[in-house]
Amino acid sequence: MVRLDLDQMVMRRMKDDDIEIVKALVKEGCEGTENRLILHILTRPLCLFILAVFSSILRCLVHSFILALAIPVFLLIVFLKITMPRSTGVLGSSRPYWDYVGSSYRGQKDEMLQNPCCRISGKTTGTKKQRRRIGSKDKDKEISEKITAEREQAAGQVWVADCEGDIVGCIFRESETRPGVRRICRLVTGCWYRREGLGRLLVQSLELKERETGAWRVYAHVPYPSKVGEAFFRKVGYRQVGEATDEEDNNEMEKETPERGFMGYPLTKVFYKDL
Repeated sequence: MVRLDLDQMVMRRMKDDDIEIVKALVKEGCEGTENRLILHILTRPLCLFILAVFSSILRCLVHSFILALAIPVFLLIVFLKITMPRSTGVLGSSRPYWDYVGSSYRGQKDEMLQNPCCRISGKTTGTKKQRRRIGSKDKDKEISEKITAEREQAAGQVWVADCEGDIVGCIFRESETRPGVRRICRLVTGCWYRREGLGRLLVQSLELKERETGAWRVYAHVPYPSKVGEAFFRKVGYRQVGEATDEEDNNEMEKETPERGFMGYPLTKVFYKDL
């Protein structure tokens, strides 16, 4: 663990030269999630029953009992490995991938989030150190010319936590599809900076910004087997969809459903918070 000074944390929009670092951070943070989802599906009663039926049929064709058991499971795992990214998308998003280039910020001056810790402690946020840009200016200009305003709007936003020039965490916010409603579709912190309050800081800072822009509710999708993710969002004030008793809220939440995978099993749990 590395101690972080949250007062000095700078939270800004992701730029083009941050993309590879953010991708590596996401890959590290989501390691094992896909395997846990596959194990979750394989252990559902209906799935086990279907696998048993196929194994019984194969037992009549294959003389090995072990092969009759292993072949259906192996084929199903391969199928899930191929189709899982398309079904789960980005933490419950219906999109199979994230448009990193489209969601990159291209303004001359960094767009930043307010740091609640600075307001509590009275300190001012430190300035971030400039990192060396990767690639030529001509290449950056060429990429920028290909990005349209429509693509930027549809791509959503990525905010990174910058600690003295090092990106230690990020939070993804999908594009606006309903007025006043926002969706957090990924939250990742570096493995060396967990349990230091960084995830809470990213969520609270984004909530402050969205409240100022008129949002009244934020949704977050958490992979179904992730007990840590569920506990975290409950700790920062989120409730799982279905726990509300207000009929008006239930009608609104019917529009936000969990992603479903093989045989219709839910792959994510949906949490929400009213701002």
